[in-house]
Amino acid sequence: MDSAQMEALLTAVREGKTEVAEALERLRNLPFEDMGFAKLDHHRALRTGMPEVIFASGKTDAQVAKIFARMAAAGGNVLATRASRACFEAVTEAEPRAEYHETARCITLAQASAIVGKGTVAVVCAGTSDLPVAEEAAVTARLMGNTVELIADVGVAGIHRLLAQRESLQSARVLIVCAGMEGALPTVVGGLVNAPVIAVPTSVGYGASFGGVAALLGMLNTCSPNVCVVNIDNGFGAASIATLINRL
Repeated sequence: MDSAQMEALLTAVREGKTEVAEALERLRNLPFEDMGFAKLDHHRALRTGMPEVIFASGKTDAQVAKIFARMAAAGGNVLATRASRACFEAVTEAEPRAEYHETARCITLAQASAIVGKGTVAVVCAGTSDLPVAEEAAVTARLMGNTVELIADVGVAGIHRLLAQRESLQSARVLIVCAGMEGALPTVVGGLVNAPVIAVPTSVGYGASFGGVAALLGMLNTCSPNVCVVNIDNGFGAASIATLINRL
């Protein structure tokens, strides 16, 4: 439950449209619901402005399905990241409205479609191999109420491809830039725009990329002062930060 839902519920009680007992029932599981194997933080959106998200990796398909269904019943948007198709099939048995995003490896349920971001979040990726991380960021940002533009395969090895997107880059309020290999793209993008750039190193590259560590270190050593960095392959985290910035 987020602040808008809480305000609507309290207003309905004040105006006599909702009985106090009904409101108490809807608030019963705040701030969390104990499922035994998981404690669902239904209060998180009200507290932080961002709902709890299911990290599916490491959980059984049945556990993800049960958590997803309980979060759906609470009325907000639901997101599960790093989910397989088998996990999605288990979720749809409990919540048939769920959607699967193959490249992003995300399961979503959109129950609130209001755009709360004040501008566009541009999600930029260096190569097609970086798309899973970029798509995770794009799916997350859209579900969190942002207008999102995905700009793919514009790495620095063919920099004319990036420069052709200058208008879109410069009109974005926040940019998420995903790159593996040497991780140069966020620095270049940062030098073209007057907006925050959230750099996401990806685990794409040959041996000396060390699973994304080379890109991470390159991004941390950027000479563009408007660039900040999240963890390797963390498209979700980048989208969460971009959402908070875009709501300001």
